[in-house]
Amino acid sequence: MRVVSRYAVALALACLLGGCFSNNPYPESESGKNILYDDFTEEPKHLDPAIAYSSDQYEFINQIYEPALQYHYLKRPYVLEPLTATAVPEPKLYDKDGAELPADTAPDKVAKAVYEITLKPDIRYQPHPCFMKDGAGQYVYHLEPGANFGRSIEHPDDLLPGDESRTQATRALRAEDYVYQIKRLAHPSLECPIGPVLVNFIEGFEQFNGELAAELARIRKKRREAGGIFYNQEADEKENPIYLDMRTLSFPGVEVIDELTFRVTLKRMYPQFKYWLAMPFFAPIPWEADRFYTQSAASVQNITIDRFPVGTGPYMLSENRPNFRMVMRKNPNFHEEHYPTEGDPEDRAEGLLDDAGKKLPFLDEAVYMLEKEDVPRWNKFLQGYYDTSGIGSDVFDQAVSMTREGAALTDFMKDRGIRLRTSIAPTIYYFAFNMLDETVGGYDEKRKKLRQAISIAVDLEEFIQIFLNGRGEVAMSPLPPGIEGYQQGPEGINPVLYEWDEAAGAPQRKSIEQARKLLAEAGYPGGRDATGKALVLYYDAVGGGAGDKAYFDWLRKQFRKIDVDLQVRTTDYNQFQEKAKKGNWQILRWGWNADYPDPENFLFLLNGEQGKVKNDGENAANYDSAAFNTLFKQIENMNPGPQREAKIRQMLTILREDAAWIWGWYPKGFGLFHEWYGNSKPMAIGSNSLKYKKVDAKLRVAKREEWNRPVTWPVWMVLALLVLGTIPAVVVMRNRERKAPTI
Repeated sequence: MRVVSRYAVALALACLLGGCFSNNPYPESESGKNILYDDFTEEPKHLDPAIAYSSDQYEFINQIYEPALQYHYLKRPYVLEPLTATAVPEPKLYDKDGAELPADTAPDKVAKAVYEITLKPDIRYQPHPCFMKDGAGQYVYHLEPGANFGRSIEHPDDLLPGDESRTQATRALRAEDYVYQIKRLAHPSLECPIGPVLVNFIEGFEQFNGELAAELARIRKKRREAGGIFYNQEADEKENPIYLDMRTLSFPGVEVIDELTFRVTLKRMYPQFKYWLAMPFFAPIPWEADRFYTQSAASVQNITIDRFPVGTGPYMLSENRPNFRMVMRKNPNFHEEHYPTEGDPEDRAEGLLDDAGKKLPFLDEAVYMLEKEDVPRWNKFLQGYYDTSGIGSDVFDQAVSMTREGAALTDFMKDRGIRLRTSIAPTIYYFAFNMLDETVGGYDEKRKKLRQAISIAVDLEEFIQIFLNGRGEVAMSPLPPGIEGYQQGPEGINPVLYEWDEAAGAPQRKSIEQARKLLAEAGYPGGRDATGKALVLYYDAVGGGAGDKAYFDWLRKQFRKIDVDLQVRTTDYNQFQEKAKKGNWQILRWGWNADYPDPENFLFLLNGEQGKVKNDGENAANYDSAAFNTLFKQIENMNPGPQREAKIRQMLTILREDAAWIWGWYPKGFGLFHEWYGNSKPMAIGSNSLKYKKVDAKLRVAKREEWNRPVTWPVWMVLALLVLGTIPAVVVMRNRERKAPTI
């Protein structure tokens, strides 16, 4: 038995050496296929375009849903272009009497701005059971209340037939689908995050929202009366969702003109509306999908539109396991679209126009694996199991070295054929002062000077080097590079905090002596008030673990440079949000990523009407300057041009003097790509970029094999020892066989 066991072990080891041993995390059946491999770090909570509003969610839904417009993949600054629409629409302007006005009419003369959007023909939805009809033309899976699908399903695709009739489970895109979605944005149960903004612009939005709320209340009242004293609304609506057919409800601000044309009416001139038409909020939703998901057969199995999108885009979500992996496959019904034929001057040299004019998409599938830890993610990238990667702080020095010319790859990365791309994101992170606070807030000269002194003392150049590995640019205003109003050179500096160094050709932060002088003028010479009491300020933050200690220590040190004591108060995320909402703080850190590339989308962060405490808006600092607010109202409704830029300059001057922010930084993105990964250009706005990407699957297989050859000598050694160990036993057994008597 011992001999047999040893042979069995040896056989098993031989099997390993013969190919059973592998660290490949993907099935062998995927080897060599046209699949992109990437990771995601947060489970996407929402995939319904009426609700989703974060980058981790947009990473998926922007490949599935198609708004009317999109951003050109290669051109920077970002340029809008048609996607499903035939053109980028221009508004027709009307006065209060309904007379049409010229395009250059002053905004205050405009009572209505009307956009008509015409769609391209022959765009079809992905296959989905919501579209399936029987021989009599009736929808197969639009069931009566209480009915079920007849079986348990994990994905809507489980209901699709496996034969050729599967291709019939679709229909053409229609104008009514865009109108239907805009109506959904007003649905009280969905709580669309931009609903409070749309009220101010789209005609009749608030009224329509009220009518939907009244109808929901009527239906719920009727159900409560029928259900009696033991009625449970939540349980009832889980089993019997309330379906409101948006087609039957009138919304004067959004109208269907014909099968391929719809109209949106704004209450005033607002040129930024065209950017909204490129956002997922304004992607089409077919009524059939809403009807399919708002029925008990689907909801009781947690089959919802928030988990399983229905779109016309190049990809469809074929697997949704957010705690493990997400898979998108090519939409077999995707319409004709081609790779761009023009771009920025450097794009051709970098190979980004090699596929000009070719039909999209290039990839058959994209697999995204959940990776919450940096080290496993990084190791899999180096092994070739992820096609692209960011760079965490822990591995930055392994990947990149900083030189006078900028970032450069290390020799190790170059030897592997890995490429690096960097770009400044249309994003700002900043430290905000609470303008409602009696110490750091307010608009008198003394408190302005207190904030200015602190802003000089907090050395953000040092912060970027220490905590971001140099991956950022100090902000001189809320406007990042590429946004109208951003300026480089001496004209673009914040003169309250910086002076221009002609010799260095760069801005120079003002000295600590100047900061101390401002602090004394603010009434705190040497960091003490008139009574001799030390100035103590409070910084509120999320976290407080061991990893945050160095950052908090650094921040305290910045304040100590001007003899101010900074106390750090940490809490969890929910409590932090509650503090921010109620204004129970003095200093905190915040950030904003652009929804669209217009200065209004950044300057509104300091508009008084957006105050977080007053209106639960995005103005975290609760800044409220009458002069700034007036100018904001003006530029909000103006087209780009010299007049608008002049007003933006005035606004920036006001903001810099008031110093409601310690201005912060614009993050610089660092992306790494294997040599088999093509057509990669950072796209921070829009991000429907998967259709442009491609991979050389054969090269990837070859590199994976080269980089992941198993170290086999220890196994061979063990195998040899096992074989040698069996020899004495074999000799003994054979000797016994020779001596055994014959019968």
